[in-house]
Amino acid sequence: MRINLAHLRERSTSGGWINFAVFEARSASGSNADNSQLLAQLTTQARGSNLRVDQSALAFRSGGRIQFFGSGPLVDFLSKAGVPQWTHQIDV
Repeated sequence: MRINLAHLRERSTSGGWINFAVFEARSASGSNADNSQLLAQLTTQARGSNLRVDQSALAFRSGGRIQFFGSGPLVDFLSKAGVPQWTHQIDV
């Protein structure tokens, strides 16, 4: 299965840089344990593809709305900024 992801670099509030990945999930299970496992697997795969990932999140549609699951600060950022443009694809 091919998964879309956005790999971006943004300034942090402390002045440094944060490299992050947002993965397009077709759906999320609703279980935090399952979502955590999926996010960990996708993050490991992205890092294995030589992408630097400091924080990561899943983006999925639930109840007609886009929702995010992952690193707290990244989820807060994405909640305001929205889903970024997909920049890469990985095969799972």
